[in-house]
Amino acid sequence: MKTLTKGNPIKLILLFAVPLLIGNLFQQLYSLSDTIIVGQTLGVDALAAVGSTGSIQFLIIGFAQGLTAGLSILTAQYFGAGDYQKVRQSFVTSIVITVIVTVLLTIFSLTFVGKILELMQTPAEIKNDAQTFISVIFASMVVLMAYNLLSNIIRALGDSKTPLYFLIFATIVNVILELLFLLVFHWGIAGAGFATVLAQGISVVLCIVYIIRKLPLLQIEWKDFKTITKESLGKHLYVGLPMAFQMSIIAIGAVLLQSALNGLGTTAVAASTAGGKIDQLATLPMMSLGVAMSTFTAQNYGAKKCGRILQGVRQTIIVSITVAIIGAVLIIIFGKQLVTLFVGNQAPAVLKLSQTYFNITCTFYWVLGILFVIRYTLQGLGQSIVPTLAGIAELVMRSSAALFLAKALGYAGACCANPMAWAGSCFVLIPSYVKSYKMLKQREKEQDNKSNEESGTEF
Repeated sequence: MKTLTKGNPIKLILLFAVPLLIGNLFQQLYSLSDTIIVGQTLGVDALAAVGSTGSIQFLIIGFAQGLTAGLSILTAQYFGAGDYQKVRQSFVTSIVITVIVTVLLTIFSLTFVGKILELMQTPAEIKNDAQTFISVIFASMVVLMAYNLLSNIIRALGDSKTPLYFLIFATIVNVILELLFLLVFHWGIAGAGFATVLAQGISVVLCIVYIIRKLPLLQIEWKDFKTITKESLGKHLYVGLPMAFQMSIIAIGAVLLQSALNGLGTTAVAASTAGGKIDQLATLPMMSLGVAMSTFTAQNYGAKKCGRILQGVRQTIIVSITVAIIGAVLIIIFGKQLVTLFVGNQAPAVLKLSQTYFNITCTFYWVLGILFVIRYTLQGLGQSIVPTLAGIAELVMRSSAALFLAKALGYAGACCANPMAWAGSCFVLIPSYVKSYKMLKQREKEQDNKSNEESGTEF
């Protein structure tokens, strides 16, 4: 456990963000290893099948990730305030909510996955493989939900390193299992799904063992569940559900965009799959800084240190924009070469389209850098409604690109979807942050006046 309420803000944020970044890199390697191994061993159609499920995974699993991230915000606030009894109550409340949502998501996703693929106009030659792969993932929803909850709770207590260690180990296992299932057992595309789920299951076990041995604050008993109140459930749902819906709202736009790409053919799908994987890796530093700001903000807000929050935002935005510019230059120059990892040198049409993707998307990374910092800061303050509205703005912009620009400009129009979504989100988030900035400045002033009065009284 580590408090983020004392010390140099940007130093603490960077130290917290680095393990998050490495962890996110390994998280992406789960998906990346699927893509590379499947593409190289099973072919371009199999690669497109895995890629075509990405937006559906984002829709369902993004809901889970948003929910558990939102639930842990309150845990971090209580920890920052030093109220350890409420930390335990927050943990058990989060467990109950997560279990219920897991059951509902599993039933929903497995029931409608086939219909969703049809609505997305998934090409007939890849539909069966796509449904097989995604069904394996959704059937194991309990593993994905458990890992996200436990890792987010551990991070809420200021520890971003331990989940990283578990994730690194699980990623190595994932690669080994995937090679075993595909090359030795010949399980096909389902083997890639089984490998991913089993490896993440190991992460869950390791998180549980760590909590039992090292975090007495989170060691709960059955009697702790009796401490759950309607008020506690209400607070957690108020923060958790909007963040979950925010992720799903954004994902709906991704589903519509995937539908537009499917209509452009398998080559466009493959190019976006490979380009998107590289894009995700390139934007991870910015996202990691944003997630770090969420925990930093939540702990300091709980500790009533508003000035530190504002200082952290200023410093982190500068770092995030710098990282965004460097990442954009590198990907535009070298991205095409990286795509050959997925499709080799025998698919020139895919390589050409991927370069178009990079040229358009990477140019606007700096907007995404600002978006991540502002969005996660607002979430750390417990403001879940505005980020949800920002998600709606992303949906509108991304859908516009999918429904209109893709038809008018082809693949280049579809590539405009992400930059347009980022701009739409910032249009909502920045005015809200300005309002929150004024609120934090006012509370900082009140806190300073109170401290001065107490000092004067003591004198």
